[in-house]
Amino acid sequence: MVLSKTASDSDVSVHSTFASRYVRAPLPRFKLAENSIPKEAAFQIINDELMLDGNPRLNLASFVTTWMEPECDKLMMASINKNYVDMDEYPVTTELQNRCVNIIAHLFNAPLGDSETAVGVGTVGSSEAIMLAGLAFKRKWQNKRKEEGKPYDKPNIVTGANVQVCWEKFARYFEVELKEVKLREGYYVMDPEKAVEMVDENTICVAAILGSTLNGEFENVKLLNDLLVKKNKETGWDTPIHVDAASGGFIAPFIYPELEWDFRLPLVKSINVSGHKYGLVYAGVGWVIWRNKEDLPEELIFHINYLGSDQPTFTLNFSKGSSQIIAQYYQLIRLGYEGYRNVMENCRENMIVLKQGLEKTGRFNIVSKEDGVPLVAFSLNDNSRHDEFEISDMLRRFGWIVPAYTMPPDAQHITVLRVVIREDFSRTLAERLVQDIQKVLHELDTLPSRINSKIAASIGENVNNETLVTKHCDIEATRKIATYWRKYVLDKKKTNGVC
Repeated sequence: MVLSKTASDSDVSVHSTFASRYVRAPLPRFKLAENSIPKEAAFQIINDELMLDGNPRLNLASFVTTWMEPECDKLMMASINKNYVDMDEYPVTTELQNRCVNIIAHLFNAPLGDSETAVGVGTVGSSEAIMLAGLAFKRKWQNKRKEEGKPYDKPNIVTGANVQVCWEKFARYFEVELKEVKLREGYYVMDPEKAVEMVDENTICVAAILGSTLNGEFENVKLLNDLLVKKNKETGWDTPIHVDAASGGFIAPFIYPELEWDFRLPLVKSINVSGHKYGLVYAGVGWVIWRNKEDLPEELIFHINYLGSDQPTFTLNFSKGSSQIIAQYYQLIRLGYEGYRNVMENCRENMIVLKQGLEKTGRFNIVSKEDGVPLVAFSLNDNSRHDEFEISDMLRRFGWIVPAYTMPPDAQHITVLRVVIREDFSRTLAERLVQDIQKVLHELDTLPSRINSKIAASIGENVNNETLVTKHCDIEATRKIATYWRKYVLDKKKTNGVC
């Protein structure tokens, strides 16, 4: 006699995921569920939701790396369960981090002797790196002020208004005044002369940006250094410079080697760089390098021994994964100087292709510079009918994520779009993006302009400013526009199968 049984609801092994009850039963979103679900169902539910995210490689808003070689992916997965902070348990990982610090320090022309090791640390990104550098400047300034018997309760940092938000976080979290040099139309980076004018005896450092987030431009660190040397001699101060090279630190050494921005300048005491930007590693790694040991106060370094041996640590967090550190070392030895130079030159050439394509439309003003981070920042020559935000929104229909934003004070009346050129952004994609932008422009030309107060005002003037008639005209205008849009949408549905 053949024995058989009927599959029950609890016997999920005989069901496909989409035939199970888990794809039709709701799951609590903000509370822990009472019962477990099969691993296949959990995977499918999460994977399905993640499909609604944007495509990382088409996310042109971000400087962060979105592609790495499969061999590096394997190394990262193999080390994903290693805690970076367990130096005694994972000595090789610690050694790889130290090698990265020294390689980057030499890349930045740190004044190291033949047997001298560099001073630096890996971080979760440039934000943490900037916090650590800022703390070192603040503590050194405070210690000197205490020795001189002077007040040390009002430290400040001088930056441009174009700095990344992490500088504002540092200032607020660690009670440092942020003195910003305002921008102006046509000049979207910190003016070195104005920056030095704002320096006083309470300035712990001047922060220069090598690769502005807004338009990719390198600030003139050499001029800043020379002006500050002169002011320090006149005043007896010793105000130093920190270079925020989050974006440009892995670009300038390879395609602008003669540019003096790093430790070749005597007042540059520390530099941060993002490994997960043009260091070509996935998100989660940054670096901060100090000129020498004297620039990092010993009192900021903690020593612990509860993990097996004495371990110095200078970080804002403690536990973190080792994968990004290992991936950074992979890229440094895999690519070498030649490989990084080739990647950066490719990015620059594809940036020029995109820039020239936009210029040929005759519709845009290019705000970015050719020398700097490979990106294209551009604005409409005429945004009276349609603006940059509409272009950004409409490009999403093609899959592109292109940000639109306003400039900081005093250039906040300028709106720009920005496309960051990363390693995986090919010439084919650059040409395709230009084509899609042209399609968007053509479509916008067929649409009515934005409804704004000017329309209402003009209608009011045409009827001698009589309130009731103005209201009536407003309603009529709204109806006409709604009718136009309704017809437009219906026509598009008839001729276009894709929204």
